[in-house]
Amino acid sequence: MKNENVKKITYAGLMAALCYVGYAVFPAINASGTKVHLGNAFVVLGALLLGGIYGGLAGAVGLSIADIISGYGASAPRTFICKLVIGLVVGLVAHKIAKISDDHQKTYIMKWSVIAAIAGLGVNCVFEPALKYFWYTVLTPNAEKAQAAIGALVAVTTYATIINAVINSVLAVILYNALRPALFKANLFPGEVSKAS
Repeated sequence: MKNENVKKITYAGLMAALCYVGYAVFPAINASGTKVHLGNAFVVLGALLLGGIYGGLAGAVGLSIADIISGYGASAPRTFICKLVIGLVVGLVAHKIAKISDDHQKTYIMKWSVIAAIAGLGVNCVFEPALKYFWYTVLTPNAEKAQAAIGALVAVTTYATIINAVINSVLAVILYNALRPALFKANLFPGEVSKAS
């Protein structure tokens, strides 16, 4: 049990670093207040590999650090909350509902990893602008930013957020389904599974 926790913490640290790299190293496109980047793919990947709590915390830490280092420190608390929610939703769907860490056929794993990724990033498409609106109306009032947030929410968070969700979902699912058999074969899979599918 102790070794399993150490393994999960190690993987979570790696996923946090990959989230940072996905945001900070690969060029992010800033479109209508929404940053299109690859960091969310690693939040989803972390949750698929490690479960919602470890994966979500890895994404929350990695992308909050990326915000701080990139000069967006004021948005780091919101980033932390949003990425944690993505991880928790992906983990809920993938591990609590579908139980993808158990031994299943590859098609089952593919189907549920797609559903989990879409669920997590789909929830984020609504949750992130709703959180921004709450943030700028209740916690740190700013009428202009609150108006922008509600505009994004009404427009289903702009095309940039939807494009970001699609790109990150596809990347995370491809990476997970490629890594899963290799991690099993090397006996490095972070879950509690007896054999690879």
